[in-house]
Amino acid sequence: MEAIRLEFKSEIKEKILELLSSFSSDELKIVQEDPDFDANKKKLDVALAKIKNGTAKFYTIEEVDAILEETISKYEN
Repeated sequence: MEAIRLEFKSEIKEKILELLSSFSSDELKIVQEDPDFDANKKKLDVALAKIKNGTAKFYTIEEVDAILEETISKYEN
């Protein structure tokens, strides 16, 4: 199956849903949009820009392990 994202004025939502309901569940599935989609997209766009312009901070597996161990030890007790 393919997926598309539609943006429409709220006053035509009923008409769109009426049209879509004419299809069987094998032909069409309505998937609710992630409510955090726009916020997540902005965060990812910022991260990608940092990678592209060379200002992103990268960590080795050993560095991540050390950071996680330190964080876990703070909250263990």
